[in-house]
Formats: sequence, C-alpha cells, structure tokens
Amino acid sequence: MAKKSAPPATEPAPASPPTAGYTVLARRYRPQTFAELVGHEAVTQTLTNAIKSNRVAHAYLFTGTRGVGKTTLARILAKCLNCVNGPTPEPCGVCDMCKGIASGDDVDVVEIDAASNTGVDSIRDLRSNTQYRPARARYKIYIIDEVHMLSNASFAALLKTLEEPPPHVKFFFATTDPQELPAPILSRVQRYELRGFSPDRIKEHLASIVASEGLTAEPEALDLVARRARGSMRDGQSLLDQLLAFGTGAVTVEQVHRLLGTSGDERIYGLAAAVVGGDAAAALTLLDQADAQGAQMSELVDQLVTYWRDLMAVQVAGDVAANLSVAPNHRATLGEQAKGLSLDAILAGLDILTTTRMRLRDNDHARALVEMALVRLTRLKELVAVGQLAQWLATGQVKAPAGTNPARTATPPEAVKKNARNDAGAVKSAVAAQTTVPVPPAGQGADTLSNNLAVLWEQTLAQVGALLANDLRNAELPAILGPNALVLRFPATYNSSAEYSQRHVAKVEQVLKTLTGKPWSVRIETAVAPATPVETPPEPAPQKPRLTAREEAEKEPLVRRAIDVLGGQIIRADEGFGSAGPAREAGGPEDDEES
Repeated sequence: MAKKSAPPATEPAPASPPTAGYTVLARRYRPQTFAELVGHEAVTQTLTNAIKSNRVAHAYLFTGTRGVGKTTLARILAKCLNCVNGPTPEPCGVCDMCKGIASGDDVDVVEIDAASNTGVDSIRDLRSNTQYRPARARYKIYIIDEVHMLSNASFAALLKTLEEPPPHVKFFFATTDPQELPAPILSRVQRYELRGFSPDRIKEHLASIVASEGLTAEPEALDLVARRARGSMRDGQSLLDQLLAFGTGAVTVEQVHRLLGTSGDERIYGLAAAVVGGDAAAALTLLDQADAQGAQMSELVDQLVTYWRDLMAVQVAGDVAANLSVAPNHRATLGEQAKGLSLDAILAGLDILTTTRMRLRDNDHARALVEMALVRLTRLKELVAVGQLAQWLATGQVKAPAGTNPARTATPPEAVKKNARNDAGAVKSAVAAQTTVPVPPAGQGADTLSNNLAVLWEQTLAQVGALLANDLRNAELPAILGPNALVLRFPATYNSSAEYSQRHVAKVEQVLKTLTGKPWSVRIETAVAPATPVETPPEPAPQKPRLTAREEAEKEPLVRRAIDVLGGQIIRADEGFGSAGPAREAGGPEDDEES
C-alpha cells in the first residue's frame, strides 16, 4: 500500500482590502425619515398631514436640481405608506418593508430609470403589471426617475393609467426638467418643488458628517466646499468624500484649492485690488502665478464672478448685504474696494467676466481670454456713461483733439455736472445758445432768413429724430410763407411721409423755436397727382337681333322642305333649336340646299 502523502498546508486567506464594502458618504448619510430630510420643511409637513388625514394622492411629482433629495423623498414616502405600522409619517425603519425600500430591493416598490427606459414597450409592461395586487405590501409603488426622458408615445401610453390607476397603485415621479413634461401629465399629479440648499445649510450638514466620522475640517474649507456644491447636498457630500480620501484626516483650505484647482482668497483679493487700482501689469503677474501653481482658468473666472457679485451687493446694500462669499475677516477689504468703483463700472466688470466664462468653453486660448478680461477690468474707471457723454457733446463742452478719446481727456464743467440730473432746462438753453440761427428783425422781411434757411433746416432735421427726419427729407425745400412760417410740400408719391409729418408737426415747430428763439408755424401740403386720361372704349359692333326658337326652326332647310312637301306646320319649337353647330355658321347645310 502506498504511503498516503500528507495533505498540503493550508495557505492563509489574503486580507481584505481596506476599501472592501465601503459606502460613500452620500449613501451612508442619506435621510431615512422626514425628520432627517433638512431644507424641505414645507414639503414634508404637507406630506405628513396628507398621511395623517388619509389624503394621499395617487401620483406625485418631485422637481428640483440635482442632489436636492427628489428620489430620497420618494423612498421615504414609500416607506411611510408600506411600513408594517403604516400608513404613518414616521416609519419604523427596521421592518422588512422599510429595509427593502431603503436598499431598493423591495418587489412592490419598483424604481425605473426613464433615461434608459424611454421606449413605449417598458411603459406598456408597467401598465399591464398595475392590474396585479402587490405581493406583500399595502401599495404597489412605481418611482420613475428623470421622467421627462420618456418618449411622447410612452407618455400617451401612461396617461390613462395615471389618471385612473387601481386603488393599490401609487406613482412617484422625479425630474430636473419639469417643463419637458406634457401638460396632460402635469395636470394629473401633485407637484412639489424642492429648492436648492443654502451654503450655510450645506456647511452645517457637512460639519455634522465630519464629526460623525471622527475627523476634523477647517471651517473655511467647509465654506469653500459648500459654495462649490451650488445648492446640491449630494455634490457637497461627494466633494467632502474626495477631500477625506485626499488628505490625512483633516480637511484644510489648501487641500480644497489643490483638489479643485482654484486660487486662494488672497490671490482673488489681490486681483481685485489691481483692478481697482488700474494696474494691469500687477493683475497679469498674479494671473501668471496662479497659472504656475496649477489653477484652472475657468475656476479662476468663476471665483472672480462670485467676488464681483459681492462687490455689487455691497455697493447696493452696504453692510446688510446677504449671502456674501468672502470670509468675515475680509469684509472690510471688500467694502473699500466697492467704494473704489462705481456701480456702473462693477456691472460692466460683471458682464465682462460672465462673457469670458462663456467664451472659455471649447476654446484653446483660455489664458489669453482671461488676460484680456483682466486688462479690460483695469480700465473700468475710464468708462463714461453714454448719456453723460452725449450731454457733454450736446453742450459743446467736450472738444477733444483729433485722435484722442474725448471720454478720457475732457472734463465736464461744474455747472453741467451740477444740473445734469434734474435741470433739463439748463441743457436745452445750452443747446439753443450753441446752435441759434439769427432771426431777422421785424420789417426786413423774409429775404434775410431765406439765406440761412438751408442751414436752419439741416439743424432742424438733425434734432427732430432720425425717423421723422427721413420723412421730412422727402418734402421739397421748405418755402417761407410769411414771418416765421414754413410750408412743406410733399410730392403725391409720398403721401405716407406727409401723413407722418403732419402728426409730428408740433415737434418740428418746437425745434425751430429752440433754434431761433421765436415761435414758428409749419404747414404740410401734398401735391395733387395729375389726372390720368381715361381711354374711351370702342363702341361695340352692332349685333343682329336674336331670332326666336320658331324663327330659327323655320330657317332650317329640312324643316322648310317638310312643311312644303307635307303641308305641315310648326306646333312647338324648343329654345336653342338650330343654334348649335359650327356647320351652320359656316353655311354648309344652306349651301347644300341651294346647290
């Protein structure tokens, strides 16, 4: 007998990797009850009262941006309806029904992703399954996520079932784009809008997660994460999960900037100071440093947009401005920089930054675009409002040398700046004094004025407005009818221009009075079009008298021969007898008879 060999030594099982079975923070800290669902108190209160009063609808629609809790709210409501202790607004969370719904494994709560089930066949299967009662639960619940992705045929197939579902069926819809849903669908559901979370609420929730994990995080770092989440709690939790894996247990501001590719607050304040000071070279130097440290241009522009929004808020609301992104210890710096720019300059800078951010998409010259934006920002103080510049030009106070920018070189007089807001009369007087045409004294007649009429009329056309001036130019050169009276005669082909000018003749008279200092009378005339000769139509050729039916019959050769041979007479002749037939007109039958 062969010797039995010893069994090989059993090797130890490899140790499980430390990440096996790890659940991300967004799932681990997902709310399981209405009380844990923060930020939507009005919605949860309404649903709680509906459950208590047995007024639960057959279909609900939850709308809102990503990560605000639409699907979470649908699952919580499903647990409230199907819990063994329910329907109750406070599900136990420990029964098989609650656990199955929370994990997404319950057979009676079906979750459907409409983005991957857009076809009508999926909805037809759903509709056919609604007739069967739930296997073990109280209700058969269908949760359809991103329901706006369904096709039109799918909505049509779902419409009748959605309107009158069986009593054991409930529909919960979730979507980020409710305007894409057909109106018949919207009219058959109860809609609840879930708003985005405020940065403070997100920061508070992230701080509680960090404490529950036994870790630490700098408050400024959580501020950055909360602002970057842009109202989405799930986005904030995902960023925090990345930071916890990136660091060594403590979340710092430096780690946030390195992970997100953003710039520190000090650099943003430095760029704003360079803009306020008009130092383009300093702004480009700071941009170069940020680029060398790995900052992304798009993220930098986003930070500048947020900072310029804070400048606008402080400029308008002062110290009571809300939702500022800057740290409390930099509020004083923000206020000083806001005072260094006018509101129009801040709005112009915000427009420059937002336009640059849009142009950065799919552009290979991101740094050049950002540099151009910064240089333009440093020139904000040189901007002059169009209305102010037009006023200076109208008063003749802006006279810049050729080749220079009058907005940079001209300084308006103090009198104009003092009265620019509420003294329109001063401006009109200045215009009149600048462009007055001399009026001849009484007794000299209109000859002297006729010499200056062309100049006066051109000045009038320049001030009545472009639309009216275009119509007035269709008239003949105004003729002087008498002292301070003009006649505008339009050709007959310009009746519409004459009618429009007649409706605005008072405006022409007012401009003439402003230019000359005398009241004027303007009359509109239209030339009469020459009469078109009317051609006399030729007299119609005399027509032969129309024969009666009997006379027509008597002229027929066959009829005449029958009367002669047989001695008959015509008793009745129908209308049209003998009138048809081209042969008759050609003379064929009669010619045959005569021949």
